[in-house]
Amino acid sequence: MTDLFDDRKTRAAAWFRTLRDQIVAAFEAIEDDFGGPAPAGRFEVTPTTRPDGGGGLMSVMRGGRVFEKIGVNVSAVHGTLAERAQKSMAARGVPGMDRDPRVWASGISLVAHTQNPHAAAIHLNTRMFWTPHAAWFGGGTDLNPCIEYAADTQHFHATLQAACDGHSPDYYQRFKAWADEYFYIPHRNRARGVGGIFYDDLATGDWEADFAFTQAVGRAFLPAYLPLTRARMSSAFTDADREVQLIHRGLYAEYNLVYDRGTKFGLETGHDANAVLMSLPPVAKWT
Repeated sequence: MTDLFDDRKTRAAAWFRTLRDQIVAAFEAIEDDFGGPAPAGRFEVTPTTRPDGGGGLMSVMRGGRVFEKIGVNVSAVHGTLAERAQKSMAARGVPGMDRDPRVWASGISLVAHTQNPHAAAIHLNTRMFWTPHAAWFGGGTDLNPCIEYAADTQHFHATLQAACDGHSPDYYQRFKAWADEYFYIPHRNRARGVGGIFYDDLATGDWEADFAFTQAVGRAFLPAYLPLTRARMSSAFTDADREVQLIHRGLYAEYNLVYDRGTKFGLETGHDANAVLMSLPPVAKWT
């Protein structure tokens, strides 16, 4: 069983790295296509490490033509959970976690904040966890426009539904509802965006099927998002539009710092703080 999961860990980590490379190349291509006097944005790549073991790559673009800030992280880490994280996982029902806090995790995490207020921000995360007594996948993606366009929302959700429907007829509705709940900001009584999909603890008993679905979510990301960005990145905008964007970014920052599981887990398990917090917008505003 250990040898089997060693192979599965290797395959999952390799996929997340491949997806990272595809996304980085696609975002840099948009920067090239936009044109203009400013230099095209490029990612600054920094290796990250975790004290217990493992690490990854933190790739951040700042001040691009299209994107004001993008962070794309990929990692494969292992070690023993600290007491607080161990108790949290045990409380979620992870079997054996109260006795054996060893863990391995790999995944990709992405957040993009655009220059143009008419072009939506975006989040993506997919991951695999392994413990001595359980293994599962999780992740999701959600669209965060500060100025919503119904056609953009429809395209985004239709692309995700097609990816979900290829694996189970109930996945889209289940995971859309979960995203609506997960990406809600209780103290503001509103969602942070127009939703998407979210799933966790995916362990159907067929690891290959669960891995294939997680790959499908990753493959759907670029066709779900890039056409929207290309359609809006040249739109004229006003100072009032920029004000709306900055205030909406404040909501995004509040959510990530107060509620986001990945942020909490990353900080509690000793991962690189800069990588964990790369999702925060470069500029935000509160009124």
